[in-house]
Amino acid sequence: MVGRTIKKWWPVFVLPTFAAFVIGFLWPFIWGIYLSFCKFTTVQDVTFVGFSNYSKILLDNTFSHSFWLTVVFAFVSSILINVLAFFIALALTKGYRGTNAFRTVFFMPNLIGGIVLGYIWQTLLNGLLSKWGQPLLSLSARNGFIGMLILLMWQQIGYMMIIYIAGLNNVSPDLIEAAQIDGATSRQILFKIKIPMIMPSVTICTFLTLTNGFKMFDQNLSLTGGDPGKQSQLLALNIYDTFYARSGPQWKGIGQAKAVVFFVLVVVIALIQLRATSSKEVQQ
Repeated sequence: MVGRTIKKWWPVFVLPTFAAFVIGFLWPFIWGIYLSFCKFTTVQDVTFVGFSNYSKILLDNTFSHSFWLTVVFAFVSSILINVLAFFIALALTKGYRGTNAFRTVFFMPNLIGGIVLGYIWQTLLNGLLSKWGQPLLSLSARNGFIGMLILLMWQQIGYMMIIYIAGLNNVSPDLIEAAQIDGATSRQILFKIKIPMIMPSVTICTFLTLTNGFKMFDQNLSLTGGDPGKQSQLLALNIYDTFYARSGPQWKGIGQAKAVVFFVLVVVIALIQLRATSSKEVQQ
């Protein structure tokens, strides 16, 4: 009886959500791709220019710099966050006293918004660690890169730690006990049993950290603003700067084309990562 009722009335419940998805995501996404081939000031004043916007991207030095800086930042931050989060999770699953309090403390930065975090760390790094009276972050692009790395690690390690803790707690104690009986060392248990068994957690955390590294915008905006001279500008901020800060209808189309290239980049790298880590997962 319940099954027949669901089959009869499911469109009534699916339609509002589907309509919201189409209106709020699918249609703007399709329209955005079309606008990347146009010169425009508003969506009512659009002139089709073909691949002109994409060709101009290749001549924009700020885009190429932001592109490679974002790639390096995403991979470096992903490696550091996952390694540190895993070893913190490993320590907090040993049954030490006060582990629940430590888990809460490590997780709390994830609850703070990116803009707020950016201004907090800007005050800390520029105010407390200033050099020769100058703001530390604006002295060089390297300082800005390291500052953004510290900020993102501080924000995300706690969240990834929770995922790794859930994975480690799901490892069967019988496997570990059997390995210990066979004479396996702690190192062998870690690399031969625990890590292979938590590969689903590794897949999730790697996906999240990679995509978050590529998409980072608000922290970059509030922490460095792209200074000095847009040298610490990641790709999302570069797209924003192109679309809003530069005058002229041609720049909005170029900014939209950059956004499409950015989307393709993130999707391709995320799919490669998912395929690479999923293939390592062990069936339990």
